[in-house]
Amino acid sequence: MQRSESGGRQPPPQHRPSGAASPSPAPYSFPMLKPAPTTKIDPSLARGTLLARSPASNDRPATVTLTFPNTNYETTLIAVGEVKAEAGKKIIGIIRAEARRVDVVKTGGRFVEPVYGTPRRVQGSIISADNTANTITLHAGVPVVCKLTDARQRAVAFEPGQLVCCEIAPGATFTQKTPSRDG
Repeated sequence: MQRSESGGRQPPPQHRPSGAASPSPAPYSFPMLKPAPTTKIDPSLARGTLLARSPASNDRPATVTLTFPNTNYETTLIAVGEVKAEAGKKIIGIIRAEARRVDVVKTGGRFVEPVYGTPRRVQGSIISADNTANTITLHAGVPVVCKLTDARQRAVAFEPGQLVCCEIAPGATFTQKTPSRDG
């Protein structure tokens, strides 16, 4: 071992014969991020990949399990209408949920809990509010349209950009849509 100018030890320099190829770099052990879509569509539409489809049975409705770009989410939702996508293919649609109560928060990020399964808690910034339907659309890593079910709350009380958190009632849904392209 040789000593560096700062006194620390360094391994001896490696010499290659002239014309020898450089050693190839070690392979990465982390998977590459899939690029997020950039085409502009309605901000209330969620873009994902259909992971699985479960048909309706006597005691439960049909469900879909979706994944979303740059997340680890595997979200299971009740399918509304026919879902035409095949497993492993891209899908676009609206996620709707009933919010038990919505609270404005000062800290935290955007998320859907749990990461795997049916949503129970959502936190994100408000994209839009529909006073007629009494809904707010949240950017929580994926867009979620939340219907306000607490009689004391109205969508008009919330402003776009506010960070909010809410508990989600069981039964969040997914409706497949075909997006219309902006300009």
